[in-house]
Amino acid sequence: MSGASSRLRNVLGHLLSGPKTDNVPHHFSHLSPTHFLERAAAIEPNAEAVYHVTASGEVLRRSYIELADRARGLAYYLRKKGFKRVGLLAPNTPAFLEAIYGIAAAGGVMVPVNYRLKPEDIAYIMDFAEVDSIIADAEYEGLLDMYRKTHPSVPVIVDLVGLGFRGQSLIIPDNGGIRGKLCGPYDDAVLEGLNRDRETGSKGWADLASQRVANEDDLIAIPFTSGTTSKPKGVMYTHRGAYLAALANVVESGLNVPDGRCKYLWTLPMFHAVGWTFPWSVCAVRGTHVCLRKVDYPLIWKLLKEQGITHFNAAPTVNTLLCAAAEAERLPRPVRVTVAASPPTAHLFEQMTNLNLLPVHVYGLTETYGPITKGYVLPEWDPLPKHEKYARMARQGYGFVTSLPVRVIKPDQSEGVLVDVAKNGREIGEIVFSGNICCKGYFKDAEATSKLFAGGVLRSGDLAVWHPDGSIQIQDRAKDIIISGGENISSVALESMLVEHPDVLEAGVVAVPDSHWGERPKAYLTVKEERKSLRPEDVITWAKHQSSISKFMVPREVEIVRELPKTSTGKIKKNVLREWAKKGTPREVVLK
Repeated sequence: MSGASSRLRNVLGHLLSGPKTDNVPHHFSHLSPTHFLERAAAIEPNAEAVYHVTASGEVLRRSYIELADRARGLAYYLRKKGFKRVGLLAPNTPAFLEAIYGIAAAGGVMVPVNYRLKPEDIAYIMDFAEVDSIIADAEYEGLLDMYRKTHPSVPVIVDLVGLGFRGQSLIIPDNGGIRGKLCGPYDDAVLEGLNRDRETGSKGWADLASQRVANEDDLIAIPFTSGTTSKPKGVMYTHRGAYLAALANVVESGLNVPDGRCKYLWTLPMFHAVGWTFPWSVCAVRGTHVCLRKVDYPLIWKLLKEQGITHFNAAPTVNTLLCAAAEAERLPRPVRVTVAASPPTAHLFEQMTNLNLLPVHVYGLTETYGPITKGYVLPEWDPLPKHEKYARMARQGYGFVTSLPVRVIKPDQSEGVLVDVAKNGREIGEIVFSGNICCKGYFKDAEATSKLFAGGVLRSGDLAVWHPDGSIQIQDRAKDIIISGGENISSVALESMLVEHPDVLEAGVVAVPDSHWGERPKAYLTVKEERKSLRPEDVITWAKHQSSISKFMVPREVEIVRELPKTSTGKIKKNVLREWAKKGTPREVVLK
C-alpha cells in the first residue's frame, strides 16, 4: 500500500497543479468525476471500497487505497501503451470499476459494451467506436472472436480475478497498490503501470488526468443504446455531464448515509449508461461497492440480510421477481431502491415497501446519463389511501437537482416551436429535457443527433401527462399507444392494472389489428409460481367485473407465457411481443 508521503504528494497535487491555461480564470476548474476516487483514498484509505463474490464463491475485499492504486496502475499502463479508446466487456467486477477510473485518468474514453449481445453486435460496436484496446472478463472473452478476426492488432486484456482464479501474492515496496492474489493479463497490466509510475518519478495521481482534465466538455465514455429496433447508437458522455449526474444521484438516491457509509449492491449492469453514473456517485461518498456478477435472487437476499446493504438500483421487472422470490422477507433495516428503466406500478411499490425496500422512483434515458427525474414522496400524501399514495409515487416526477426542469410539449407543432401541454393530468405530450445532464450527442451520427435535439431540447419519445402539481407521468412510448375506436389506450396503464390480479406476476400489452376498432390490446402475462393453474379466461373475467379497468381497455386476448422477452436492463421488448402477436407465440414460451 502507498505510504503517507505518497498520499501527501497526491493531496498537494491538488493545490499545486491543475489546469493552468490563459483561458481558465483562477476561480474555475474543469469538472471530472474521476477525482472522486483519488479523494476518497486520500481521506479514508483503509475504508472498504469493494466487496465482491467471485464466480467460484470466494469473497474479494479491497480498501479505497487499493482500489485507487489499481486504477492508477491501469492508467499508467494505458498511457505507456498509448491506448486512448478502451472497450469494456465484463459483468459487475472490481476490474470494471477500476477501469472506469483508470481509463479516464489516462486521458482516454471508455466504451462499455453489453456482454449479453450477439458477437456480431459486439463486433459492430467495437468497430464503430474505433477502440484501440479492450478489457474483457475471461468468461466473455469468446464473444470477441468475430471482432478479433477483422481486428487482430487490437489487444484484449483479460481479467481472470473476477472469476475467482488465484495467482501469486505480490506487494510492491514503497509504491503500494497491489496486495493479495495477482493473476492474468489484466493484473499484469496494472502491475506494469505501477512500475511505470515508479520508474518515472512516482508522481502518482498528480500526473494523471483526474486532476488536469483539459476540457470538461471532452468525452469520458461512449455507452451504446440497446438497439432493439436498429443498430445501437453511441451516446457521448462528457466529464462535466458525468460529474453533475453523479452528484445528482448522491442527492436524489440519498447515498450520503448520515450514521455510517452506504453499501451499494451492483444489481444494475455497469455497462448500462456507465451504471447510471453510480460508479462515481458511490466513491464520492466513500461507500462500499458490493459487486455482483449476475442477478441471482437468492444471493441478493443473502447479501441484503447479511451484509448491511443500504442501496441498490434495479428495473421494475427485477424488483418484481425479487419480491416474488422464496427468500423474500421484510428486512429489519430499510434499503433504498432506485427504480427505473420502465414505468413501475403502484402495486409493485406497495409490495416493495412491505419488505422494507423503499422505492426511489427515477426516470431517464441512456442519453441523459441514466436518471434525470425523480418522483418525490411528499408528507402531505400520508393521509391518502394506500393505493393513491403508491400511484403518486409511481409518477416520474420532477427534474433532478443538477438538471433544468423537465417539460411535456405538444406533438405535431411546427419545426422549432415548443408549446407545453396543459398541467391538467389529461393532455398527452412528449417529455423533453435540457440542461447539464443531457448527452453531447450520438457518436459519428450528426443526423441522429439533430433529430434527438430537434427544437433545441432532447426528445425522449415518451408520452406523458403533466399534473397540476408539476409532476409528469408517462403514458407510453409513442409507438406503443393503442388507438382503439378513437380511444387512446396506454399499454403502461393497462399493464399496471393487470398486475393487480392476485395471481399475475408481470404483464406486457401490445396492439393487434381489429376489423371493427382498428386496434385492440392483447396481453401477455407471467404468473406466480404457485398459481400456474390460472387460465386466460379467468383474467378476462376478472378484468371485466372486479378490476378498475375501463371496459374499452379490457383485452379480449390474453396469453400466459413462461417469461416475457426483456432487454438487458429489464425492459419488456414490445417489438418481440408484436412479432409474437403477428406470427403466433412460440410454443416453448407458452405456459401449458
